[in-house]
Amino acid sequence: MIVITGAAGFIGSNIAHALARRGRRVVAVDRFGSDERWRNLASVELHDLVTPEALAGWLAQHDGAVEAVVHMGAISSTTEPDVDLIVETNFRLSLWLWHWCVKARRPFLYASSAATYGDGGAGFNDDESPQALAALRPLNAYGWSKHLFDRRVAHDVASGAPRPPQWAGLKFFNVYGPNEYHKGGMRSVVVQKFPAAARGEPVTLYRSYRTGVPDGGQRRDFVYVDDCVAVVEWLLAHPEVSGLYNVGSGTARSFGELAAALCAALGRPANISYIEMPLQLRERYQYFTEANMTKLRAAGYTAAATPLERGVQRYIEDYLSRADPYR
Repeated sequence: MIVITGAAGFIGSNIAHALARRGRRVVAVDRFGSDERWRNLASVELHDLVTPEALAGWLAQHDGAVEAVVHMGAISSTTEPDVDLIVETNFRLSLWLWHWCVKARRPFLYASSAATYGDGGAGFNDDESPQALAALRPLNAYGWSKHLFDRRVAHDVASGAPRPPQWAGLKFFNVYGPNEYHKGGMRSVVVQKFPAAARGEPVTLYRSYRTGVPDGGQRRDFVYVDDCVAVVEWLLAHPEVSGLYNVGSGTARSFGELAAALCAALGRPANISYIEMPLQLRERYQYFTEANMTKLRAAGYTAAATPLERGVQRYIEDYLSRADPYR
């Protein structure tokens, strides 16, 4: 059995779909609340459903049958004000699962984030040494909580402390694709701007407030969710590979290019207008992210990233344009 935490979430549900299609027994760990997240798993054949509160007891009963833990569960909102809640969920639970995998001798794959890089001043290199990680300065509590766990893992590995037989921290960049609909303001630009673009209205983007960067010229490493799933599947098939890895396309693209790809996928010419960025975002806004994929490639991962235009078109044609946009 593969235990997936955050299985009803965006990346977690896509991983669950992929593994179940391959005949793996998937144990989904999550809360569903009162929103539509259950639909992310509605078509998945699940072996079991477990709440986070019940996970310790469940693992104690089934530890011999668990093949690996894929830990995608987290509070991922960059604007969540309750830092204690963020730490309890993103750090304490991650550390508990790390120790469980150490004791049970099971692989442990977990979601880190490109938010750990902060403003990018120290680069986007997935160097897992304690010294390199110490130079990073996340811009929000979410990024800090993920960075806190990365640093703890790096310390344990560097000091020779016990660790799982395989471990991998995945620094996901700007992921987009099906099953992100419950994320509200944290949804990708593609899904947020799709309704207006489909009506023929302008795609609105933030103005630039940095000299030398035109409006719409802010750049991100946009990565289609299927590419993230492919990395997880590859790691599960290669238990000899461990480390902290970037997961992105490896190429930064501008928001203007993203908006143009969105319009093109709808058969329309680019139609973009620019709006003021909220004051509270301007000092913390990232103008550039780009995953250095050298380390993952050196580990043996060879699959090509989905080009932005193809990913946006696939997302719109296969999901957003349909009555049921879920995977």
